[in-house]
Amino acid sequence: MTNIWTIARKELRTYFTSPIAYVVITVFLVLVGFFFYSLLWWFNSQSMQMAQNPYYYAQLNINQQVFGPLFHNISIILLLMLPLLTMRLFSEEKKIGTEELLYTSPVSITQIILGKFLASLLVLLAMLALVGLLSVFAFAYGSPELPPVLIGFLGLFLMGAAFLAVGIFFSSLTENQIVSAILTFGALLLFWIINWAANSAGGFWKGVLNYLSFFQHFDNMTQGILDTTDVVYYLSFAFFGLFLTHSFIQSRRWR
Repeated sequence: MTNIWTIARKELRTYFTSPIAYVVITVFLVLVGFFFYSLLWWFNSQSMQMAQNPYYYAQLNINQQVFGPLFHNISIILLLMLPLLTMRLFSEEKKIGTEELLYTSPVSITQIILGKFLASLLVLLAMLALVGLLSVFAFAYGSPELPPVLIGFLGLFLMGAAFLAVGIFFSSLTENQIVSAILTFGALLLFWIINWAANSAGGFWKGVLNYLSFFQHFDNMTQGILDTTDVVYYLSFAFFGLFLTHSFIQSRRWR
């Protein structure tokens, strides 16, 4: 565990001594802030319009009409932003020639991968924590239900972890950071929209395509539904991404 944390600290220093983390976090917060403000403004205008009608006013739900769409928007922003966090994790080692030194060190391949993964997870956690601070305004001026909001943030964290694991795998394949980011984005987008193909499929394949889709599992969490199937899906996806990274690096190590 000490070796994993040492590698994670090294990667965190690299993130924050270069513009990468600052740019990613700033762009992320600006986009999220825009969507959050727009949704709150729309909800507030709807509330004022329906205040004269008690029946329609009672139908307003800030969780469904603000936080639900917000979580969907954040997930798409993460799909765009997180490949930028992972693109350099292994690609840079290849490019500057430190790959061989890293793999011949006393630290195991598993510890190296987990250390880099942990560093990117901590940056993701910081990003979501800052979004959580924005949510305080909704609780200060409204009355959203807390459990659905927490489940939505858990869904974002689990989905982000899966995104990062995929990004780390593609970073291990190439020394070009741009190629790594593009491959990661393409793969994530494919698994995001794969449920579209399920609409034209039938029987067994429809169920398979729906299960593989990121969107299908995340949609439940935005509605405050915590299903162990969705949690297992994201954890399995993250594990599989890290496993592929380990297998690829191990095969290169013994060539």
